[in-house]
Amino acid sequence: MSDTKSDTTSEKRSEKHSDAKDGGRPGRRAPLIISAAAIVAAIGVTAAVGLGGGDDTKAGTGSSPVAEVSGGSDNTKAATVLDRPFTKPDLVLTDSKGEKYDLRERTKGKPTLLYFGYTHCPDVCPLTMSNIAIARKALPKADQDKLQVVFVTTDPERDTAAELGKWLPAAGDPSFTGLTGDFSAIQAGARSIGIGIDPPQKEKDGSVVSMHGAQVIAFSPTTDQGYVLYGEDTTSDQYAADLPKLIKGENP
Repeated sequence: MSDTKSDTTSEKRSEKHSDAKDGGRPGRRAPLIISAAAIVAAIGVTAAVGLGGGDDTKAGTGSSPVAEVSGGSDNTKAATVLDRPFTKPDLVLTDSKGEKYDLRERTKGKPTLLYFGYTHCPDVCPLTMSNIAIARKALPKADQDKLQVVFVTTDPERDTAAELGKWLPAAGDPSFTGLTGDFSAIQAGARSIGIGIDPPQKEKDGSVVSMHGAQVIAFSPTTDQGYVLYGEDTTSDQYAADLPKLIKGENP
């Protein structure tokens, strides 16, 4: 059995932001236990088998796939490889072009990074998109074309298709897909992969407070399962080191 990382517990970080209309300072992030049961079910650590291999590694074939935490006891690794991968959320939303986008259908058989956030986020969301964009540009062109990066808004009332179309190319990359739609559907999709999000709350001072999990989930092109989790502190260099393997469906 491989060692667990000290930071891969059921207590995951979430973001809490306050973006006042008058340009006031954003609120500090606050730790939050999100979807604890789902995280505990997903983050088990065993020795093992990579998820890009034979039939017994696919969900729904009897025994659960097993995987090892990236690097074993090496706490410098950003990736947490899950022994019980998440099923890709069944989300049918609207993309930044105003067109219907079926997440499962459009990303089937493609390496996919999925992130839930919002465009008014003052720090973690744009930093995450920027880090992934920088890492993507370091890939060979063929691999760049394979990688799917999907950003699902947690604030659909303000994040319209047009808003996502303006924000994503600036914060990340023009190739990234932005999705918006019904909040309850988005929330359910996030919860299905262990990410908690709350409806944006308007404060008395006019500011808007939004809380959401800050994890990036990587889905394998060979199984379409979400088998690797990245936290908000993952750097562009760490993504760059892992992406070539993720694109092949291998453990980072």
